Amino acid sequence: MIAMAVPGTGVLVLAAGKGTRMKSDTPKVLLELLGEPLLFYPMNSTDDPGFSGRAVVVGYGSEAVSGYLEEAWPGTEMIVQREQLGTGHAVFTAREWVSRFERVIIIPGDVPLIAKETLTRLNARNIDADEDCTFLVFEPSDPTGYGRVLDTDRGFKIIEEKDALEHEKKCCRVNSGVYVFRSGPLLEQLERIGRENSQGEYYLTDVIHGLCEGEKRVGMMTCPDPDEMEGVNDPLQLDRVSRILRGRILDRHMRNGLKCVDSGSVWIGPGVVIGDDVTVEPFVQVWGASKIGSRSRLGSFSIVRNSVLGENVHLLGHVVISDSTARDDSTLGPFTFVRDGSVLGEGAFAGKFVEIKKSVIGERSKIPHLSYIGDATVGKGSNIGAGTVTCNFDGKRKNPTTIGEGCFVGSDTMLVAPVSLGDGCYIAAGSVITKDVPAESLAIGRARQKNIEGWALRRRKNDGGGE
Repeated sequence: MIAMAVPGTGVLVLAAGKGTRMKSDTPKVLLELLGEPLLFYPMNSTDDPGFSGRAVVVGYGSEAVSGYLEEAWPGTEMIVQREQLGTGHAVFTAREWVSRFERVIIIPGDVPLIAKETLTRLNARNIDADEDCTFLVFEPSDPTGYGRVLDTDRGFKIIEEKDALEHEKKCCRVNSGVYVFRSGPLLEQLERIGRENSQGEYYLTDVIHGLCEGEKRVGMMTCPDPDEMEGVNDPLQLDRVSRILRGRILDRHMRNGLKCVDSGSVWIGPGVVIGDDVTVEPFVQVWGASKIGSRSRLGSFSIVRNSVLGENVHLLGHVVISDSTARDDSTLGPFTFVRDGSVLGEGAFAGKFVEIKKSVIGERSKIPHLSYIGDATVGKGSNIGAGTVTCNFDGKRKNPTTIGEGCFVGSDTMLVAPVSLGDGCYIAAGSVITKDVPAESLAIGRARQKNIEGWALRRRKNDGGGE
């Protein structure tokens, strides 16, 4: 028996499988569910100060999975299962880590709907009942594919469906794959289990059978909501889970005041924060770490990803804003694309068919339509005419454009970066600006117009088309 060094409960997430039925080269736990990897959800459910530590068993695609964990969940320990020989083998691979804790919660990496409260109750039940193992069960409408939980003279036995007899398959009480173990008895039993079964794997469920046969204290807790235990093994299950989770997220936001013109077409990610009195029109998507301020309105077919919208921001429709900020009272669209860390100041306006990339737009500045503003800084109260382009790329590097406060840039202007416009200057329409413009100046960067009277008439005569 391995001595335990730390009291408390550790959390072990099993995320080593490939997910063969997904028909994808991407590790199953990294497949996207409402804008987040599948693994995000069990990690979020176990992100609780009441737990003493957390580790993830990785296997297939371990570099990609570890990379995600390092970025999104720093401090998580990773344990590599080089051969995927079953859940029992996965925990055995992590035995040194398990030995650090008095208890360990074991949870699959593909159960995205399980609630943090359920895990907390399961752990409390294990402690209060002083059980060597407490496992979570549920009763789905269709138990096909799940391991059945059978009563025995000494406790319980879990039989995987592939190994179950026909009368055993009639049992509707199934195993969730979520457990709390006292670490000592768990580690003792892991040394004893074999893989004499249809899949040739080491089943973690055999540990429960061994504990019962050894007259250890084993209990179970029923999860009242079967949806919480919905696993993801194929695209159909992924879709089902997505629909359930999407509905739960929308219900939560609408209970808090969100107005949906058509909730059936709206998608909101799990990490999104929405203020009071926000309205979303049909076919809106909000993803990632986005925050929507109070009284904002998101027009139809708009997409917000990892962005912050202040209060009373209006997306007029078909707007895409990614990794950017639109401050209070700003307006975007229709058909506006804002990206790469851009910031629209308070009361700013980016209108029809405007693209803004890696730029700061000052308070009350306007870019009404048909412009590209990239790698630029625009001061307060400036107006950028239609068809303006900041020519930021010289073939080797991106160069900055600076537009001061209160500037007026005429339509169809090319600002060839690097270039700076001083405060209060005017740029004549159709100009190509290659040099800095001093404050309060007028810049004209175009050929002088020349009218040749009668030219068209003479041409028609020469072509034989005149009188």
